[in-house]
Amino acid sequence: MARFPRGSSVPHLLYSFFNSSTKSTRPSPHSPASALLLGNFHLRQFSSSAARAKEDKEPWWKESMERLRNIGISAHIDSGKTTLTERILYYTGRIHEIHEVRGRDGVGAKMDSMDLEREKGITIQSAATYCTWNGYQVNIIDTPGHVDFTIEVERALRVLDGAILVLCSVGGVQSQSITVDRQMRRYEVPRVAFINKLDRMGADPWKVLSQARAKLRHHSAAVQVPIGLEEDFQGLIDLVQMKAFYFRGSSGENVVAEDIPADMAAFVEAKRRELIETVSEQEAIRRATIARKFIPVFMGSAFKNKGVQPLLNGVLSYLPCPIEVSNYALDQTKDEEKVMLGGNPEGPLVALAFKLEEGRFGQLTYLRVYEGVIRKGDFVVNINTGKRIKVPRLVRMHSDEMEDIQEAHAGQIVAVFGMDCASGDTFTDGSVKYTMTSMNVPEPVMSLAVQPVSKDSGGQFSKALNRFQREDPTFRVGLDPESGQTIISGMGELHLDIYVERIRREYKVDATVGKPRVNFRETITQRAEFDYLHKKQSGGQGQYGRVTGYVEPIPLGEATKFEFENMIVGQAIPSNFIPAIEKGFREAANSGSLIGHPVENLRIVLTDGASHAVDSSELAFKLAAIYAFRQLYTAAKPVILEPVMLVELKVPSEFQGTVAGDINKRKGVIVGNDQDGDDSIITAHVPLNNMFGYSTSLRSMTQGKGEFTMEYKEHLPVSQDVQVQLVNAYKASRATE
Repeated sequence: MARFPRGSSVPHLLYSFFNSSTKSTRPSPHSPASALLLGNFHLRQFSSSAARAKEDKEPWWKESMERLRNIGISAHIDSGKTTLTERILYYTGRIHEIHEVRGRDGVGAKMDSMDLEREKGITIQSAATYCTWNGYQVNIIDTPGHVDFTIEVERALRVLDGAILVLCSVGGVQSQSITVDRQMRRYEVPRVAFINKLDRMGADPWKVLSQARAKLRHHSAAVQVPIGLEEDFQGLIDLVQMKAFYFRGSSGENVVAEDIPADMAAFVEAKRRELIETVSEQEAIRRATIARKFIPVFMGSAFKNKGVQPLLNGVLSYLPCPIEVSNYALDQTKDEEKVMLGGNPEGPLVALAFKLEEGRFGQLTYLRVYEGVIRKGDFVVNINTGKRIKVPRLVRMHSDEMEDIQEAHAGQIVAVFGMDCASGDTFTDGSVKYTMTSMNVPEPVMSLAVQPVSKDSGGQFSKALNRFQREDPTFRVGLDPESGQTIISGMGELHLDIYVERIRREYKVDATVGKPRVNFRETITQRAEFDYLHKKQSGGQGQYGRVTGYVEPIPLGEATKFEFENMIVGQAIPSNFIPAIEKGFREAANSGSLIGHPVENLRIVLTDGASHAVDSSELAFKLAAIYAFRQLYTAAKPVILEPVMLVELKVPSEFQGTVAGDINKRKGVIVGNDQDGDDSIITAHVPLNNMFGYSTSLRSMTQGKGEFTMEYKEHLPVSQDVQVQLVNAYKASRATE
């Protein structure tokens, strides 16, 4: 019997293959199956790499890069990500006691550093932390599971080399699991899966594994088999080592390896064969995982302190180090030509600011260093702004605590103070003009009018809004041109509620909140010509500008929302007035005449015009464009677009008819209906405008047993009757002003 104390680990997944006698429960190490597994699971033996470096003249940084992992932990809401991170920090010796997420003990989990997070038991900001395991440095970003905060998930994945996708053994693959998995695909992040909560009533890891294969199209296989489930969950059998592991001690810190229980031998052998067959369709497991062709599946219960240490070993064994991942920059001197970054600390500095926070000592900027070295006191250049900035202080983060460091090299994630920048800016040492590819920032779907209760707190109110905008690109602030009210926009009700609450807590400003408003858009459906002359003479210099051309729709779903094209041949309008004309059209498109919302998906083409030697000016042509737009708008047959949400509901089957009927009443379209045990899983596309207060309705329809998640899908035209209602309501509100 072998014991492994906290801070070390179970030997690597392969170690016992080389160092233990062959048992009848596994094939000979010389058999084809074992050769395959050994080849597949091969983990470099780094102990001799220093000596090898001298022989092979390997660079000084190679070994430290191989011993580095940058990982994220992503999942559906309440799958246990933060609890898992807490256990990882405990077993790696970074913290010395365990606290639960909902703060029942008055402390709350280490990674949930904001009061609000501890109270609600959800993770809002991505806290960055690091730990060491078996001589490896592991940087972990703990990401939110609520769909309102997917920008945090996107930013985290953008800078990571690998990820753990946490799935609940009871809830299985849910809508947010699909969202984060899609994000991982977009950023090409290799991943391992961890099926959590095996101690819970109804736990079924094999059902979850088949769901991952069907719904997420994962080419995956289990690398472990649980010993018992629900309240009988005792430990795990490792299908590579063919050993049973139990987690003893008050917090599961003593991992004990024993022989496989005799009554499980046949089942384990079958699962091992399944693993070998799945892998043999691919290639070596480490290579297949890094190439995103295979996903090893681990199991456990973070809450019950079981399965976390083997998962950590899996992170080291199967997820890539920084030099095994392809990262590209865009060379701004060569028309954004793609440049491969090799992750070489001896190369020129290239670092991406992927997260901003307002810390106690000013703005804290999280950086991922892709190439080169950044040192405290160095001057760096922000390529996006062209500014040269000194690095006053460099720190390594552990949730909201920090550790000062002198330098950081390629592959590392660090934070710096006092660097004025925006999220997504790229820093270099000035020798290259590279930018990292920009991150996908979704458009906000909902707005609220907010204003401070007390006029005296206006300064703090503005300070809070400015800070939140810098930190979160999906949080926007604007003014209502008619009422003068402050309008905040974001990714949903929870998103905006959290910010209103943070204004109250962190800045001591009470705010009154208006009714949530949906961010409608307007667009045109057909081509329309324009020919408008703006002429004004009132003594002194007059105004003269004529614009001629046409407007046409850009198909919905295109990335470009507004295009302006000057096709004038000759000098009918002097070229210095063309920017003013474009500005006029853009300004006019900010507010359509149907309901005053922005007009998008249109191309404006200028074909002719006329100017006057004395009376033409930028203002005259800008006004000509604005009036031309208003004149042509009706002829272009405008329609109103509304945000449509992807809604996934999980309700007991006896309520399925009532809930489906209610979705239809809300003008929703049901696109999927699956059975999951006694529950129905309904997927629907529903206009956001019809979803306010839905959680209360769902609770009353299902006796509190139904749950739902909702995320933005697309903007689509409203029906004719809804358009008439919206236009009439807009006209009535204008008439009463």
